Amino acid sequence: MIFNRFVLILFLIVTTQSHAQDAPLRLAVIGLDHGHVEGVLFNSSNRTDLELVGIYDPNYKLFEKYQSKYKLNHELFYDNLEDMLEECKPEAASVMTPISDHLNVVQICAPLGVHTLLEKPLTYDYDDAVQMSELALEYDVHVLTNFETSWYSSVRTAIEMLDSGETGQPNRVIFRHGHKGPIEIGCAPEFVEWLAHPKYNGGGALIDFGCYGVNIMTKIMNNQLPDSVTAITQQVKPDLYPLVDDNATIILNYPTVTTIIQASWSWTHDNKEMDIHASNMSIHAAKWDALEVRMPDSPRIKRVVTQNRDQLSDEWTYLKSLVREECEVDPFSSIENNLVVAQILDAAIESASTGKTINLNN
Repeated sequence: MIFNRFVLILFLIVTTQSHAQDAPLRLAVIGLDHGHVEGVLFNSSNRTDLELVGIYDPNYKLFEKYQSKYKLNHELFYDNLEDMLEECKPEAASVMTPISDHLNVVQICAPLGVHTLLEKPLTYDYDDAVQMSELALEYDVHVLTNFETSWYSSVRTAIEMLDSGETGQPNRVIFRHGHKGPIEIGCAPEFVEWLAHPKYNGGGALIDFGCYGVNIMTKIMNNQLPDSVTAITQQVKPDLYPLVDDNATIILNYPTVTTIIQASWSWTHDNKEMDIHASNMSIHAAKWDALEVRMPDSPRIKRVVTQNRDQLSDEWTYLKSLVREECEVDPFSSIENNLVVAQILDAAIESASTGKTINLNN
């Protein structure tokens, strides 16, 4: 009798824990003026592993803009962030605010134990990054940065090839990231308003697309800072983007590798590419699964990529797995990587404004 009662209790404990693990991730959305917010609204509306419990934005008209499209109950809306977090008790929040608001959001979320997934970059201000890192440590929460390119199997496979030694020693890495421009591709006015403003975004293409190459290169270099950062910016279309750059080049100088990051709102097409030149071969990694290699004096040939494992299939699967302690922090989104990214972006802004190379390893 005692044995049977023990078995029943054990069964109930295991079943309760299993249900807790299997339950949808309680997710909040903070901010609606970032164009990528449609990604989280779509996924939370069409997936069973996500439960949207609250949406914060000071502007109710933005909520109305998405309400019908994603069948959002009006009770989800809050115009006070603290009230939303206290009443809805999300496990994690997708942060879709201007970059300049990231620190304030983390300052509010972290003490309440709410993990945050912030749209890239973490910040363009290194002091803000340090404060967010300290909050993550103090309150034992994840402060993560989401980069589209981190979900590309092409990028991850290229780095695996580097780490295995197959490529030989890399000596030059070139990134090309950008598109025609946020206005040209039809970004919403509320998105463009802050994206093209130095106060809210830190710059234009320099930050918007320069951060991708910095993030990937920081992963390649195992969070090592470059010796120096040099940045050059241009205004190709000052009539459209009078306050910020729309064309930027960042040069990162490491002891054995030179990195050139080309970020632009002036491409004729959507562009997310990486070229790694090493002693044994070159690698061309484009979007998603597009990967080619080139042996010495040979043409490019396609390379089959290693598909991302389940927990890294997309940002929402990853976030739920991480919050439920089913996986480790991915280096691309980690606070350690993005502290370095913030320091480099901060230096790039200074370099572009002063015309000087900024030394980081004095």
